[in-house]
Amino acid sequence: MTKLSFRLAFRLALFLLSAAILSQFCLAQTHDTPQPTISFQDFPATEINDVIIPVPSEIFNVLDKLGSPNWHATILESRPNSTSSRTHTALLLGITIADGFLAVQAKDSEKIKEIGRDVLSLSEALGVRDAVIARSKSIIDQAEKKDWRQVRIEFDGALQDVRSAMRQLNDEPIAQLVSLAGWLRGTHAVTSIILNNYSPERAELLHQPDLIAYFDRQLDSLPQKLKKDNYVRKIRPALSKIMPLLGIHDGSSISPDNVAKINQITSELIQNILTTEE
Repeated sequence: MTKLSFRLAFRLALFLLSAAILSQFCLAQTHDTPQPTISFQDFPATEINDVIIPVPSEIFNVLDKLGSPNWHATILESRPNSTSSRTHTALLLGITIADGFLAVQAKDSEKIKEIGRDVLSLSEALGVRDAVIARSKSIIDQAEKKDWRQVRIEFDGALQDVRSAMRQLNDEPIAQLVSLAGWLRGTHAVTSIILNNYSPERAELLHQPDLIAYFDRQLDSLPQKLKKDNYVRKIRPALSKIMPLLGIHDGSSISPDNVAKINQITSELIQNILTTEE
């Protein structure tokens, strides 16, 4: 396949992961062997903010063709599931949902069940528990049966249900934070995999300045109270550090050093979010 077609497929897949509850998302995946051509004509899509977003379940089907990197190694061992801050809870939910899709790709039923319970707890803290309780139970039940196809279907449905619930609560800024945290977690996982088996072609998959610019605009539009949050205020400078690492000014490939730097930046942000402030 051409570098362009694979890069575009990856960038849209990663955007789905980042969009999490707000925009529907999926996990991006790198490859270990020569890959088949991927076309966006293969699956239905929706459009959000002028970005074409393929339907999550269909993205999953396409990504299955890309090989089997070690997703187990990217899943977090644990995540805090109790915090008094609504902003912090939204960021934790984004990370947790992203980990859920990592666990699905890894076919790790125990992690899926654990994450399903965490998603329910965090959703309850955000006031959208009723929107996910049935889906969460079904995710856990299907993971127990190792019915991965049904797990994916239930994840798709859960995201749509929660998105609708947050709209009803007029919680757009909080939903944006869920999306952003999902993107950070996905980028961290993907850079880890690229570093384990680097090539310029794989590194090129990280070339997504439009997505970073999109999230920068979302942060700029947040209410002042959210902008001043201790967790949120560290994210925007980090995005500014990532942008020049993408080789967008001189057209050069993204070097192993730059992949490592992106990994380090996202790792520090994730660890900060996972730390509950007193």
